[in-house]
Amino acid sequence: MLKIWGRNTSSNVQKAMWAVGELNLEHERFDVGGNYGKNREPAYLLMNPNGLVPTLQEGDFILWESNAIVRYLARQYGAGTLEPFEPKEIGRANQWMDWQLSVVAPAIHAAFWGLIRTPEDKRDMAAIAASQNKTTDAMKILDAQLGRTEYVAGDKFSMGDIPVGVMAYRFRQLCPDRPELKNLERWFASIEQRQAFKDHVGAIPLS
Repeated sequence: MLKIWGRNTSSNVQKAMWAVGELNLEHERFDVGGNYGKNREPAYLLMNPNGLVPTLQEGDFILWESNAIVRYLARQYGAGTLEPFEPKEIGRANQWMDWQLSVVAPAIHAAFWGLIRTPEDKRDMAAIAASQNKTTDAMKILDAQLGRTEYVAGDKFSMGDIPVGVMAYRFRQLCPDRPELKNLERWFASIEQRQAFKDHVGAIPLS
């Protein structure tokens, strides 16, 4: 049986679990990381020497890095669906998955930590505002793409929408004064209706 190690409040774990949900895979998830600890224990470090979450275990196969897990699941269990059929759409899905890691995640980091994990009297509001502005600028790039295609890789939902969708959810929570981004809102209204999103992202408060 597929096993996912990581707490469900982690955005990276949410990516993996959203993919698991889309593919309706039998699985077990184990709380690791954050307040649960266990991620620095020797047994866990044998699987994931970084001590981070998530980690996927399938028999004797171990895989870490959230986007790698999403790609593996899409190829292994969703080729032609969660992983697009057309090579150009696969390339575009991968592009936006990498963009989530290299652009959006660093941009939103200070806003998340400042607003969610820092007591109000200790918040650096200038750093939070700068983070919100950077994240908004990034989301304008996504909005432009979604003016050309229904989803990030093309006209069908794919693995590319999962990491970007998790970040878009956080953007909407952490940037209440965001500008109107009609294409992004149209796309988000669609993905938030997916049951796997509801189960593994939308139902879990930021913490």
